[in-house]
Amino acid sequence: MVRLRITVHGIVQGVGFRPFVYRLACRCHLGGWVLNNGDSVCIEVEGEEPEAYEFVNALHQEKPPLAQLTGVSVDVCQVKGEAGFVIKDSLPSQGQVPMVSPDIATCPDCRRETLNSKDRRFQYPFTNCTNCGPRYTIIKNMPYDRIATTMTEFPMCPVCQKEYDDPADRRFHAQPNACPVCGPNYRLINRNSTEVSEVSIPDGKNVFIETKRLIAQGKIVAVKGLGGYHLACDATNPVAVDSLRRRKIREDKPFAVMCGSLEAVKQQCLVSQVEAELLTGAVRPIVLLDKSPAYNLAQQVAPGNPRIGVMLPYTPAHELLLGPDDVWVMTSGNTSDEPIAYEDGDALERLNPIADYFLVHNRDIYRRADDSVVRIFSGKPYILRRSRGYTPSPIHLAQKTVPTLACGGELKNSFCLTYGNKAYLSAHIGDLENLATYNYYLESIDHYRRLFNIKPQIAAYDLHPEYLSTKYALSLALPKVAVQHHHAHIAAVMAEHGLYEPVIGVAFDGTGYGTDGTLWGGEFLVADYYNFTRAGHCKYLTLPGGTKAVKEPWRLAAWLLYELFGTNLTGLRIPFIRDLPNEWPLIMEAAKKGINSPLTSSAGRLFDAAASIIGLRNSINYEGQAAVELEMIAGKTTGNPLPYSIIPGTVKQLDFSSSFCALVELAQREHSKDYLAASFHTTIANAIVEMVQLINSETGIGKVVLSGGVFQNIRLLTEVANLLQEKCLRVYLPWQTPPNDGGLALGQAIIAAEKYKRS
Repeated sequence: MVRLRITVHGIVQGVGFRPFVYRLACRCHLGGWVLNNGDSVCIEVEGEEPEAYEFVNALHQEKPPLAQLTGVSVDVCQVKGEAGFVIKDSLPSQGQVPMVSPDIATCPDCRRETLNSKDRRFQYPFTNCTNCGPRYTIIKNMPYDRIATTMTEFPMCPVCQKEYDDPADRRFHAQPNACPVCGPNYRLINRNSTEVSEVSIPDGKNVFIETKRLIAQGKIVAVKGLGGYHLACDATNPVAVDSLRRRKIREDKPFAVMCGSLEAVKQQCLVSQVEAELLTGAVRPIVLLDKSPAYNLAQQVAPGNPRIGVMLPYTPAHELLLGPDDVWVMTSGNTSDEPIAYEDGDALERLNPIADYFLVHNRDIYRRADDSVVRIFSGKPYILRRSRGYTPSPIHLAQKTVPTLACGGELKNSFCLTYGNKAYLSAHIGDLENLATYNYYLESIDHYRRLFNIKPQIAAYDLHPEYLSTKYALSLALPKVAVQHHHAHIAAVMAEHGLYEPVIGVAFDGTGYGTDGTLWGGEFLVADYYNFTRAGHCKYLTLPGGTKAVKEPWRLAAWLLYELFGTNLTGLRIPFIRDLPNEWPLIMEAAKKGINSPLTSSAGRLFDAAASIIGLRNSINYEGQAAVELEMIAGKTTGNPLPYSIIPGTVKQLDFSSSFCALVELAQREHSKDYLAASFHTTIANAIVEMVQLINSETGIGKVVLSGGVFQNIRLLTEVANLLQEKCLRVYLPWQTPPNDGGLALGQAIIAAEKYKRS
């Protein structure tokens, strides 16, 4: 006989872990008990030694789908002669930070019940259990009890209560547990908030049939889901999709779609095994996939784009709405640049000009959560937007930190709170230049602080003085640490991988405030958490018109050619010249005099300029559009490297002037756009690797971190990573956070904590 005391850390509360332990102990004929203890689960089991250790192994191998085990300690203790196994009451928290499960897609068991005409939950859109369903979006406070969620308005019926109280049931302590008798329900209403009466809707079930009928007629329906509203229409109906695009004021940016089944996805897209597993897994994010030759959705779903964002149903309501062959546009419920609507009153007001009908339910969403966006790179999920399904799961740090609030950036904002060796990166907030988004940002910080009971001792912020996140940080009554933008990008990846020694960091993005007051964005840093040295950067370029040059890439393209060819641009035989506005010479003269023309080392602007010169796009309708289209047209085409130079010095500079000169020459010889785009990508990749090799030869540092929004470009990322590995350099990428500014706050937090520790 043996008795073991086992302590399990991780996401082990509110995920069915104690009933799992109970059933496992009974199966192994063990006595003892299990209880929640702050941020862990404590277990004591007693029985025959082989069965006791079989139990320990099964904790890892058979854990519930939502459980994430970060540490399991096992100690032998004195045998007590205990025969039965019980679930004890939870112990009060002793100041530990709880771990909250993210919202998880419907599990197979609940899906079967929802679609089984003999089950009492047949066609019930809120079916869930401890293995699936809402968590983060309904939790108001901890501990995670029903009274602390938006389900408190729905007392359980006797049958649901019996499930909830039974340790052998998979709904034991499932806080959102409900059924048609006692739970929330859906209504279908029109723009005037009047219930649709075309069909009888006695119990709420037929609202899904009627919604499907409306979608088939080409209507646009605002659908309230798990973390907010979607705008839905038939993705095969060009008129409906075009109408949605016009009403939503979304000119070119692709829509995401939801397919009724994996088979429907495969009809439209090329799907690898890894992509299929991601689509059908517990998170079910939007996955960016290549269109298949059989793709037949409306052209306006993803105009001119070889890829499309696809997801599968992740709630029972979605299962009831979409048939196996259906493909619906399922885009965020907002107009361009606004946050997703999640409160009913706000949704009915803001989405009224867009949606013809509203499919709403009466369970409040306490915190909104956009759909996460993921792309597969090197056989692994590469997160571009981290939200539903991922947050608020913490990122585990190699060392403990002082409690820190990192306020993030301005675009694609997320913030971060740290406690001990855990970093709680928020769900995607969005662009803070929008007032509604900024207000939500403030509310979310307050919610995270209460939810995780973290009282930050320091605040970290970006150097840019005009960022609203910076101004917020400076208003706090806390010690403050300013963090350079690109240093934060690199430190975020270091923190994820537990790197403490210096690395060579390549931070390529659109813009970030530099320590010299200019706009950085093509940076080579030798960095640790405490400090960094700028070892190299892309040569400074002039931005004619300042921020206008970001939305009108022709401005920088014209300046580059103006510097190369002077006023003789009209003699160049490329389409770009014909498309220049008449006032371009005046704008160049203003730039030459430094009028509203700041300097930038931005790598993102280089891609914009190249896209403009080869005739892809002179103005953009969404962030990064020109660069995205340059990557798309390059595809898998083989290109030849263009000339470039590295200007030596203490801080080296990558000069791509000769690259653009060669690009013009090739364009004049009427080389194809895909070849020109491919050649430009190869040139940038070669230049990055050569610069890294030079820094490596001087420093002996062999670890290279790649981060920043430019590395969302998979063509570039693939070439750079492969070349670096060929040179026997070790490459580190962000896997748990986005490479764009969505991961910035993690780096800010780890840098600020290190500086505070040394102060």
